[in-house]
Amino acid sequence: MSLFSRKLGIDLGTANTLVFVPGKGVVLNEPSVVAVSKADNKILAVGAEAKEMIGRTPDSIIAYRPMKDGVIADYKVTEVMLRYYMSKALGKWNLLKPEVLISVPAGVTSTERRAVVEAAIKAGAKNAYVVKEPILAAIGAGIPIQEARGHMIVDIGGGTTDVAVISLGGIVAAKSVKCAGNKVDAAIADYVKKTFNLSIGEKMAEDIKIKIGSAVPIEEELSMMVKGRDFITGLPRSVEIRTNEMVKAISKELREMIKAIKDVLQETPPELASDIIDQEITMTGGSSQLRNFPELVFRRTGVKAHLGKDAYYCVAKGTGIALEHLDVYKKSIIAKR
Repeated sequence: MSLFSRKLGIDLGTANTLVFVPGKGVVLNEPSVVAVSKADNKILAVGAEAKEMIGRTPDSIIAYRPMKDGVIADYKVTEVMLRYYMSKALGKWNLLKPEVLISVPAGVTSTERRAVVEAAIKAGAKNAYVVKEPILAAIGAGIPIQEARGHMIVDIGGGTTDVAVISLGGIVAAKSVKCAGNKVDAAIADYVKKTFNLSIGEKMAEDIKIKIGSAVPIEEELSMMVKGRDFITGLPRSVEIRTNEMVKAISKELREMIKAIKDVLQETPPELASDIIDQEITMTGGSSQLRNFPELVFRRTGVKAHLGKDAYYCVAKGTGIALEHLDVYKKSIIAKR
C-alpha cells in the first residue's frame, strides 16, 4: 500500500453516517440529513447542521433523510452527502481519489448495492466496495469471523435490524428487518400522542428513548419531563413519563426485532447453534444500547447476549479493518468497479 492511496470506510446509516480513516479511527460522525431549499433546489447544509433544522424549518427549506430503512431512497441527495463527507474526512489535500468501502444492510438487492457503488464513484471515489453490515459489525466487534465457528451478530441501527450467523468469513443465515431505532422513536411519539394528547418531535422521542427507555420493565423507574404541543388547545405543555410506560409503548417494535433473531436461530445448522450458545450473541449498532436489551434477548431466546465493545462504532471500525486487509476479506467483499 503506497503512501498516496487514500482509504475511507463509510458506515452509511439511515440515522448517522460515520467515516473511518485507517490509522486515524472515526474522523466523522454526523446525521444522514441534507437540508435543501425548495425554491431553487440548492443544498443548504449537510449532516449536523442540517439535523438542527429538522422540525424547525420554514416552508422554503426541507430537511431530507436520503437513506430510508438502510438503503438509498434519494439518489442525488445521497451522492451530495457522500461527497461532502468524503471531502470533509480527507481534508484539503485530497488530490487523489480515495478507495472507499461502504456498509450495506444484509438484505439489500443487487440494484440497491449498485446504487451505493455508483453514488460513491460519482462522489469522487476511485474504487468503491460494499460489504454487508453484519460482517463489518462482527469484524469491528473483534469476532474472529474467519474461523470455522458460528458467531451470531445482531446489528441494530436507525433503519434496519440485521441479524446474521457468520462462519468461515461468510454469512450462513441472515435476516434484515426494517424495524430499528427510528421505528422505536415513532412508537414513543405515538404513545405520548395517544396517552397524553401531546404532540412531540422526533428529537424529543429519541431523547426519551435514550434517557429513560428500557427493553424490559425495571423496578427503580427513571422518569423525565416531556415537552410538546397539546393536541386540543394547541399550546405547549409538559408531562412526566416513566420507564415502564415506555417499555409498553415500544414492545411491538422490540417483538419484531426479537422475531428476526429467532427466525435466524431457527435456520441455523445445529453445529453452529451450539457454538452460538457458547459464544453468546453479540449486539452492535446504536439502538442495541437501549437499556437491558441483551436481557430481553436472553429472556426470549434462551441464548445469552452481550453488547459489543463500542457497539455504536463497530460497523465503522469494521470498514477500517477490512480496508487494511482487503486480501483477507476478499470473500465477503462484493462489487468492485
